[in-house]
Amino acid sequence: MGIFSRLSDIVNSNLTSMLDKAEDPEKIIRLMILEMQETLVEVRSDAARIIADRKEAERTLGRLRDAGGEWQRKAELALTKEREDLAKGALLEKAKLEETADLLEQDLDSLDRGLSKHDADIAKLEAKLREAKAKQKTMQARQKSASTNLRVRRQVHDGRIDDAFARFENMERRIDSVEGEAEAFDLGKGKSLAEEIAELEAEQAIEGELAALKARVAEQAARKSGAAKKPASRRK
Repeated sequence: MGIFSRLSDIVNSNLTSMLDKAEDPEKIIRLMILEMQETLVEVRSDAARIIADRKEAERTLGRLRDAGGEWQRKAELALTKEREDLAKGALLEKAKLEETADLLEQDLDSLDRGLSKHDADIAKLEAKLREAKAKQKTMQARQKSASTNLRVRRQVHDGRIDDAFARFENMERRIDSVEGEAEAFDLGKGKSLAEEIAELEAEQAIEGELAALKARVAEQAARKSGAAKKPASRRK
């Protein structure tokens, strides 16, 4: 049984999450790449079949249109010879060909949609395959680096590397402590000049907007009041 059951499983998969949960990530990534490559071959084969079907349909459509044009010519010839019965028969044959051509055009549209989907699927598969291969290279590089480090540490085996790491960690802690003290001096300080000016500008903008709103409300109230007074004056 494969890792992926459908093409959408590959496209929507989270490779990092799957590898983190795997007991043997290197084996899983190899299987992933193999399945992606096989799926890519299948999708490309399907796309090739669609392209072949489309070309055949286009040729058939061209022949139908040519035949329809020929029946049109025959209908015109029959009319010139005053054979209206033959002209009607020719036009009937032309109509049948046009109906078949219309159905074939619908098939071509369906093939075009299928080809577009396959094109998008191929692009997504190729992107996912590149991602998987990149992760495989990263895993191989990390494995090689870890093996090299282990071999070197076994050769040294006198504790000097551990001492160096310990000194480095102590240095980091001292740096963190100094940075923490420096940041502590900034705590409780007032706002900067730029911050205060920004607050004033924001407050001014709000006040301006509020004043404009008040003016609009007052104008609307005045209009309503004027509209109410006009009918009253007419009654008088």
